[in-house]
Parts: sequence; structure tokens; C-alpha cells
Amino acid sequence: MTMPSLAGKVAIVTGAARGIGAEIAIALAKAGAKVVINYKQNQAAADHVCTAIADFGGIALPVQADISDAVEVRKLFAIAASKFNRVDILINNAGILLFKEISNITDDEFDRIVDINFKGVFYALREAATRLSDHGRVVTISSTVTRLMLPKYGAYAATKAAIEQLTRIFAREVGERGITANSILPGPVDTELFRTGKTVADVERMANMAALGRLGNVQDIAQIVLFLVSDEACWITGQNIGANGGII
Repeated sequence: MTMPSLAGKVAIVTGAARGIGAEIAIALAKAGAKVVINYKQNQAAADHVCTAIADFGGIALPVQADISDAVEVRKLFAIAASKFNRVDILINNAGILLFKEISNITDDEFDRIVDINFKGVFYALREAATRLSDHGRVVTISSTVTRLMLPKYGAYAATKAAIEQLTRIFAREVGERGITANSILPGPVDTELFRTGKTVADVERMANMAALGRLGNVQDIAQIVLFLVSDEACWITGQNIGANGGII
């Protein structure tokens, strides 16, 4: 695929200090976008991503913000707009994984995953509704687990299903401005987050579920995001797009 040009565009990527978010940020910057690297705690990792982008001539700005806090999300957008004068692209990537049977999930664990995975996307979409430029792009990172019935993924799958619906309705609400909004549903992607709480047998079993016989990698997802934020994808909106190597 010919790399689309995002020259002149400004992107916010939440949870961009590592994993899928970091790779998405790098891909957007390589295409010419100025990228806001959102992180919650790991400033060193965020700075590392910014350095990697600067090394090939790209422009990136690290911004600390807790997406589970509405005030912090408002600050994130305000800083991006103040620094770069606009926001064109929002990638809702930040999230946590809870790999635990429903019967064993504590109230605090449930509240935390709802606050980060669900409320965080809601707060970001609410800001994007007024701050995103016309013909902007939103991509929300969900998960293929919303299409499966995998034990120990109950709370996680519930939050991801919720943000898929939020994103689809958001697409309806902003469509008249030429803004598109879609969700990507990765299958198992080989990241630190994915491996959390899993045995080697768990990882191998999930890799073998894919028709392509492997785990996904962060580049697989970043390339799909890059397409969805390009002009070539202007007629795709309100969709939940599986990216799972044929698991389902």
C-alpha cells in the first residue's frame, strides 16, 4: 500500500507510550502527521517514542493525562490545540486488560476497567465532538473478544463492546461534518498487555485460533489505522472492523 500523506494533520493517540499505541503514533508520524503522545505514568517510554519519531524527522509531543479523568482529557485536547492549532485525528487506544473470571472480580477491579476502558473513550469522544476539525478521523481500538465467549474476558469484553457502540453512534452524530469514526477489533496481538496473566499454553492456544496461525503484531494494527485515517477511507464510517487473522 502506498503510504497516505497526513501532512498538516495533527493526531492524538491515547496510551501511546508503548505497544500498539506507540506503533500507531510512529506510523502516523511517518505519514507526516504531528502526533501527541499521550501517557499516564511512563514518561520515559513516551519520550522514547518521541525520540524515535524525531530521528526520522517527525514531530511528536508527549502529554501526560489520565484518560479516566474528564478534566485531564480536556487538558489533553487543549494542549494539542494550543501547540499545533488544530486536532484532526483521535486514536482511542489507551486501555487495560483484566483476565479474570467474573465471580472473582472485585468492585475496585471492575470500577478501574470501566473508568479507563469505557469512560476514557467517552470523555475523548465528547471532546472530539467539538474540537476535531471537519473531515477529521476517529479510530477506537476495541477487541475481537467482543465477538467471542472467552472465559476470563467478561469485564474486558463488556467495556470494549460499549466503546464500539459509542463510536458507531458518534459517527452518526458528526457525520455531517465529514468526520469518520470506526472501531478496529484486533485479535491477539503480541504485546506486554496481551501476555499479562497468561501462561505459555494460553498464548499458544490463542495464536492457534487464527486462520493464519500466529499472533498479530503491532505493525498489523498500525497499518489498518493508517488506512482508516487517510482520504482513501473517507466512505468508511460507523464500522467495527475485525483485524484478527481469521479467528472469527
